[in-house]
Amino acid sequence: MTGVARLDTRTKNLTKRLEPGDIAVIDHEDLDRVAAEALLEAKPSAVLNASPSTSGRYPNLGPGILLAAGVPLIDDLGTGIFSVTEGDTLRVDPEGNVYAGEVLIANGIWQTEQSNARNMEEARKGMPAQLKAFASNTMEFVEKEQDLILDGIGMPDIRTQFQNRHALVVVRGYQFKEDLQALKHYIREYRPIIIGVDGGADAILEAGLKLDMIVGDMDSVSDKALRSGAEIVVHAYRDGRAPGRKRVEDLGVEHLVFPATGTSEDIAMLLADAKGAKLIVAVGTHSTLIEYMDKGRRGMASTFLTRLQVGSKLIDAKGVSQLYRTRISNWQISLLIAAGVFAIGAAMVSTAAGQIVIDLMQVWWSDLVHWVKGMFR
Repeated sequence: MTGVARLDTRTKNLTKRLEPGDIAVIDHEDLDRVAAEALLEAKPSAVLNASPSTSGRYPNLGPGILLAAGVPLIDDLGTGIFSVTEGDTLRVDPEGNVYAGEVLIANGIWQTEQSNARNMEEARKGMPAQLKAFASNTMEFVEKEQDLILDGIGMPDIRTQFQNRHALVVVRGYQFKEDLQALKHYIREYRPIIIGVDGGADAILEAGLKLDMIVGDMDSVSDKALRSGAEIVVHAYRDGRAPGRKRVEDLGVEHLVFPATGTSEDIAMLLADAKGAKLIVAVGTHSTLIEYMDKGRRGMASTFLTRLQVGSKLIDAKGVSQLYRTRISNWQISLLIAAGVFAIGAAMVSTAAGQIVIDLMQVWWSDLVHWVKGMFR
């Protein structure tokens, strides 16, 4: 198996430039579902992972998604795989050896659905330890951010008016694009304040919707979104460090910095709640135990507590696109169209007006045939 190498230690950055047929070279321990689905969308010929795609901490879903779609996954190749240059042609053999030309670059483990099933079974045994760590992190987070969560103390002054309005928070999560499309009727009717959390901002623009606010560390949102006129809230660490500040300053766009522990999606929901939003509709946000694990254990506590705080206002739109699917199949639609055409034809044959139309169509067809024949004489 051969392909052009595309490399990045951050999977979400790689998927932006990955082309169909390329070989994706990543360094992503515990490959999560969102990253796997983004890779699948780019249609790579294979995925080479410098790290183990499943470390055993918890049963992550990413490897299974790639393997079920038939995408080869070679695991645990080590950092040596990043010695190749982007654009090099790589070759992978059935033993998991990776070559650039005739030079052996790395050797890894060729994963299969059977090996992944074994990995998942082992990973489930690590869940009790993860739950204990979650409880510890929750208490730590409560001590640091209880004023912010319970009373909204420290919330920045913003120009966006949330009072008595709906807020739609869009995160780059599971099925976020499909769910956003399914909510278009709701958006047209209620006109909520639309908040994009990092890459979710671009999904909003791609759906043809107006973006009101962007919240995040600005590492996965496009320049187009940042220049869209939306209010920008740069999520910073508690000590004031804000890696995304320089980027928005370089673009020359107005922004404010909000130092807070937790994740950007938590900040977006807490901000909408504190500023008087009547209802918060969440798309692509994290809500299950596996999703918390996918985010990383340090982010689990803030998300859990945030949902407890805004729970009376929160409506999770996850999976709304799967809630109802039409039961009319393609062949039924084709049959319906055929029946309609037959009915129109029968009406035309049985009426005087229809006969005239048929005669005119025959004349038009005869003229067309005559004209085509004349082109070749």
